[in-house]
Amino acid sequence: MPIHIALLRGINVGSHNRIPMADLRGLLAELGYRNARTLVQSGNIVLSAELSPDGLAAELEGAIAGKFGVQTPVVVRTREELAEVVALDPLGDVAGEHKLYQVSFLSAEPDPEALAKIAREDFAPERFVHAGREIYAWHPDGIHSSRLARMLSDKRLGVVATARNWKTTTKLLEMADELEG
Repeated sequence: MPIHIALLRGINVGSHNRIPMADLRGLLAELGYRNARTLVQSGNIVLSAELSPDGLAAELEGAIAGKFGVQTPVVVRTREELAEVVALDPLGDVAGEHKLYQVSFLSAEPDPEALAKIAREDFAPERFVHAGREIYAWHPDGIHSSRLARMLSDKRLGVVATARNWKTTTKLLEMADELEG
């Protein structure tokens, strides 16, 4: 059965959209995903499912809204797609601190005009690389004060975007490999 990685956007950030991971795992079991695993509190799920990535995202969004009353977009990648993201690693040669190196996973290709507008800005020493439905970003001075991080938002890109740091991204692939094996 195909392995998927589901990324929930905007849960357990501050006091909004709180979902305990044990409760989320319980919901996944109710949906029939007996082998689902979560990573940290920010809504990272690894599971096997016959559904397409878009079908799984829609099912999870609906089930989470129904069970917890939380409207959260879900972006799904297959294990193979996540492996390609990790293998590409276009900023690995400059990104020395994994928690400051992020991948924004997008629901679709971003609006080309919006991306061109962001590319014209000077964010030095920050850098970013767009590759398909992902944007890799290096924030050497931190993410919370980053102007680039704010520019890589849903509103600016025209698609759902949810970011994970490099450590989380590679750990999710590790978990997917464990589930597969």
